[in-house]
Amino acid sequence: MTEETIQPKKGNKGVLFIALLLVIILVQSLKIYLDYQEKVEVKEQLATTEEDLAGTMQKLTDIQTELDQKIAEIKKLGGDSEELQKAKAEVELELRRRTKRSAKAIQELKDKVEGYEELLKLKDNEIEKLKHVNTQLFSENRNLKTKQNKLSDSLVSLAKNKDELASKVAIASQLKAENIIIKAVNSKGKERTSPFRNRQLKSLKIGFNLAENKVAPIEGNKIIIRIIDENGQVIFDVAKGSGNFILNGKEEFYTAAQEILFDNTKQKLSYLYEKGSAYVPGKYTIEIYSNDYKIGAGQFEVK
Repeated sequence: MTEETIQPKKGNKGVLFIALLLVIILVQSLKIYLDYQEKVEVKEQLATTEEDLAGTMQKLTDIQTELDQKIAEIKKLGGDSEELQKAKAEVELELRRRTKRSAKAIQELKDKVEGYEELLKLKDNEIEKLKHVNTQLFSENRNLKTKQNKLSDSLVSLAKNKDELASKVAIASQLKAENIIIKAVNSKGKERTSPFRNRQLKSLKIGFNLAENKVAPIEGNKIIIRIIDENGQVIFDVAKGSGNFILNGKEEFYTAAQEILFDNTKQKLSYLYEKGSAYVPGKYTIEIYSNDYKIGAGQFEVK
């Protein structure tokens, strides 16, 4: 083999080595570049995540402020703020959390924020309805005051004085007993209207219905009956359900009572009171009370 043949082979090996070295350098450079790009993307992703979290937390802070405002406004209008109070507690809990959050956790938090924002929009509608109701109530009471005091200029002071307005609302919401019927029931269950005799009076039956009142709230009420003789004495027996209540700042006796739910349906009430002894002949007065005010009265006579 000649020297000329050997030299080209050595030259080929050198070229291959250089080419291989270049490939290695290129691969390493590409890896370094890709690693750098990955770090940049991760850093950008973290920055975006932190920015999302900061923005979401700021929204939560804004929502907390708005919740406080809505709660105060609804309470002032007499509405129910329980749902907003619950949302406020959840927001405050999220704001107190100091731990870092994953992208998934931040997205869940953003979904919650959207829910709170939707709740605030719904409460805006509710507040408008409450304002409308309060405006109507104010208008109704202005009309009531006008009818009761045609020669008085107290309508102006009513609009300016909250305490006076509240008092008028209370008056307007008072219940009224109507169609009062008083009958004697004998031992056979036969009923008679006044006047009646003791032998016909095994039990005294008192019936009436509660008049419609759009201002009165739907709520529980204690309806009290007082049977009063000609001397002003109340027929009273604890064993038969009698008791006492406060009337005009004084403790007074009552004969019988019922706990009811006033539902504004002209509901009918009936009392059957058995005295257990004879009534003294004379005229008797029936007084009907709701809480601490009289809502109706009637009379009967025993001969």
